[in-house]
Amino acid sequence: MGIFRLNHAVLYVRDVVASVRFYTEVLGFQRLDMTPPDSTTAAFLRAPGSTNDHDLGLFALGPAAGPSLAGRSTVGLYHLAWEVDTLDTLEETAEALGRAGALVGSSDHGTTKSLYGKDPDGLEFEVVWIIPADLLDDDARSAPRRPLDIAKEKARFGGQTHGRGRSAGHNPSGSGGSPSAALLHSTACPPLITCCTPTRSTRWRSPAPGRSARGYGWRSSRAWTRAWTCSARSASTSATRT
Repeated sequence: MGIFRLNHAVLYVRDVVASVRFYTEVLGFQRLDMTPPDSTTAAFLRAPGSTNDHDLGLFALGPAAGPSLAGRSTVGLYHLAWEVDTLDTLEETAEALGRAGALVGSSDHGTTKSLYGKDPDGLEFEVVWIIPADLLDDDARSAPRRPLDIAKEKARFGGQTHGRGRSAGHNPSGSGGSPSAALLHSTACPPLITCCTPTRSTRWRSPAPGRSARGYGWRSSRAWTRAWTCSARSASTSATRT
């Protein structure tokens, strides 16, 4: 089997504390114990309902770091897309982003219903609900991009109708106004694959003085230790989890 999903993302930010506050309080992520709880240099987060080791890594560059110029004068990442399970959750997420002053747009792409936000460093992300395959029709497939009307979409599809991730056998089991899985299409365990989860806390060892943020990772500093529990999960088993 080749690559089947995007597992996690890592961002450089100015202030880890501010970024953690945003992603946990606004989008419902959980901070993991892969770094000390008071660390201001790095943090790792998991989205609600995700079985990934982590979904988002954050590394601090400090207050002097300039804004990302990707898409304006340099190449780079446009945005990350986080998938939610229901239109009710999409609506709650829109309200949470609005309260935080972080909602910068929304769009109906026909098959996908999308919100667009920016984190404290101006890094853009998308939060999306995807029409399940059995509800797709010609209108959804051929529709041009148009303004998103969540109330209208809820009347059409239902506020609690599971999006494509759940209907395809994945299990984003989050709740509330938060992304309920990892990155777009990265929901819990796909059918008949092996899923591994940590069974004890990860031990953090600080990098040597002068080491860059890149040196914090296990690939270069071997700073991480884990024990894993792995099990094969079928689509039917995943679909019944709550």
